Amino acid sequence: METRHYLAADGARLAYSDEGEGLPVLALSGLTRTGRDFDYLAPHLRNIHPAGVRLIRPDYRGRGGSDWTGAASYTVPQEAQDALRLLDELGIEKAAVLGTSRGGLIGMFLAATAKDRMLGLALNDVGPVLERAGLEKIMDYVGRNPAAKTHVEVAVKMPKLMAGFAHVPETRWFQESQHHYIETPEGLRINYDPELRTSFLEAFKVSPLPEVWPLFDAAEGLPLALIRGANSDLLSEATADEMRRRRPDMIFAEVPDRAHIPFLDEPEALAALESWLAAVAKA
Repeated sequence: METRHYLAADGARLAYSDEGEGLPVLALSGLTRTGRDFDYLAPHLRNIHPAGVRLIRPDYRGRGGSDWTGAASYTVPQEAQDALRLLDELGIEKAAVLGTSRGGLIGMFLAATAKDRMLGLALNDVGPVLERAGLEKIMDYVGRNPAAKTHVEVAVKMPKLMAGFAHVPETRWFQESQHHYIETPEGLRINYDPELRTSFLEAFKVSPLPEVWPLFDAAEGLPLALIRGANSDLLSEATADEMRRRRPDMIFAEVPDRAHIPFLDEPEALAALESWLAAVAKA
């Protein structure tokens, strides 16, 4: 995956990758993650959409290869603006949006504010209602370096730490450790700005948590898909059921042995994305 850079409206230098040809898919990663979130899906795209996919994967500001710009700038509206700027940079008028967790929130925000730039929306284990239990788990680790000193050490611990996941190969946990941590002589370090913690805590300090059904409903008319980890503690069954009630045409898959978030190379996820890409191509 070749990393490139573009300039945001405020001059921040932001990283992205752009690979393949065909239907443009803007792949938006999770809160603390990077475009590497989609490494497991990328090799399958040619098989599930024979016409081809142009996979565009940005690193949000403050993450991965992008500039750190401070807690106040790590927001869904800012990240949505940066995503549109990237499409402009690449000369892409419209793209299908695949959003994992935080990326799905950005995708729903784009549906409400820039729907004319979208061909469709696929949500990976996220919806308009976020469960407090799942958010509290994120609060425990966001912005903090792990105690483990090496990629191997943290990979060995992951099967116990990642409750709700089963039948995951050891090699996958090692890949995950490499995606999320930098190995240094002083131990593992997160590959994002620690100030993301401040931004996250500020956004979710209110109680009860806000629901954003209007953002979900704004996707009306767009080909829509939802992939849910069967053991997810962030996206409840009740919320997924309500999403399906509001959008009976929504493609839906539940992935067994996965919590938050599915890797997207599971058979159930691939089947849902194949159907979604076909729907986008026909729209």
